[in-house]
Amino acid sequence: MIYLGLAAIALVLVALVLSDGSDSVGGVIEPDQLASLAWTGMILILVVAGFWRQFTARLGANLRAFLAWALIGLALVIGYSYRDRIQGITSRVVGELRPGTATSGADGAVTITRRADGDFRVEAEVNGRVQPFLFDTGASSVVLTAENAAALGLTPAPSEFTARVSTANGITYAAPIQLDALTVGTITERRVNAMVARPGALSANLLGQSFLSRLSGYEVRGDRLILRRP
Repeated sequence: MIYLGLAAIALVLVALVLSDGSDSVGGVIEPDQLASLAWTGMILILVVAGFWRQFTARLGANLRAFLAWALIGLALVIGYSYRDRIQGITSRVVGELRPGTATSGADGAVTITRRADGDFRVEAEVNGRVQPFLFDTGASSVVLTAENAAALGLTPAPSEFTARVSTANGITYAAPIQLDALTVGTITERRVNAMVARPGALSANLLGQSFLSRLSGYEVRGDRLILRRP
């Protein structure tokens, strides 16, 4: 390889020596440009030759390393090309392993997998803190238990529990509040009207219509709850 390169440079030098002083060699390239090309090519050949000698000195190990890096590069290219599909598969696996975890699809829809007890329990963020909710289309509002509300710093006075709230379990009284933000997966709604139930009235937070009615739609498909962003 190095001998072929040196032979090519020698031919370039011969062409320069035999040139008649015209502005170009062979009517294609100027002598100065050809000389610069020959000098650059010589340096490149020396560098490549040095690397090639080191490469062939440990040919087996270097070939294995080259193959490993080539496979890593190929995996990265494939992963980037199919990133949306891979993300969907990953989200589905997470949803199966942790029912209640909100996973997002490429279309922005959020999916929650049904728990073994048959309920859809949704992990949501209320004012930036994670809270578990029970999906309840029969609840007219988002409702927090008194205990979970207190953990968020929301403690209505006893006289504020005046609102009748309809839930799947019947009627209870609650105190009206407003949540700064309620987030499920990639869906965030701000200034959401909600209620705090009387102490002992509820055993779980309810994800009700004051949040669900803001969505463009929601549906239960088999063991999956699908929420569609506004």
